[in-house]
Amino acid sequence: MNTPGAGILAVMPLHAISDVHGEEGLRQRLDIEKEKLPRPDRVEAALELAADLHRDDRYGREPYVNHLLRVAIRIVSHYEVHDTDVAVAGLLHDSVEDHTPELAGARGGSGTGAALAEVGERFGPRVAGLIASVTVPEPDPAGDKHVQYREHIATSLDRDPWARVVKLSDFTDNGVGILYATEPAMRHLATKYRPMTPIYRDLVNRPDTPLTEHVKQHIRDQLELAEERFRAILDTK
Repeated sequence: MNTPGAGILAVMPLHAISDVHGEEGLRQRLDIEKEKLPRPDRVEAALELAADLHRDDRYGREPYVNHLLRVAIRIVSHYEVHDTDVAVAGLLHDSVEDHTPELAGARGGSGTGAALAEVGERFGPRVAGLIASVTVPEPDPAGDKHVQYREHIATSLDRDPWARVVKLSDFTDNGVGILYATEPAMRHLATKYRPMTPIYRDLVNRPDTPLTEHVKQHIRDQLELAEERFRAILDTK
């Protein structure tokens, strides 16, 4: 697939890059953004691991790695966070939750703890800590899994401001991009995410969330757009 020059890719909306130029276009956009970081080589290593772990995974109509690429790009470009660890955590934010056995097995162990230890060995304890904060544990089958998900996110992100940045990018990608999902996943995701919007709005407004005010306003606008889309999906008979 032919992709445009760097100047055009640098200003294209991320979902437009996905739609028109696919994974290759997103990889090229990340190449542009990672040069703003002090350790771009670590971003490349994280992308290689993420692409390998999620190689058979899909995100609606596209490879799952596209979602991970957008999350990392948004952190650097839209959120103006030039912190290598946070960008790396964006690429790997679903790695432990979705691929525990592969990561844990690399250490000859099992379970989330071993998987996080493997991430820590490769990318450092801060990255592992960020991923731990956004990793949702297996729900208790006796309770409502959506309620448990909301409670975990609210509690975990309450104590980890930098993990909020990763999760805000993740949620924004899921919410604004929900129209790219396939049915019946679209309605399922809207049901899951709609009650989360007030939680993320509260988190982005907190004084200790490490983002500038104009970035926070951008995120608030994106949350409003996501909420409009959830409402349109769920209120349509």
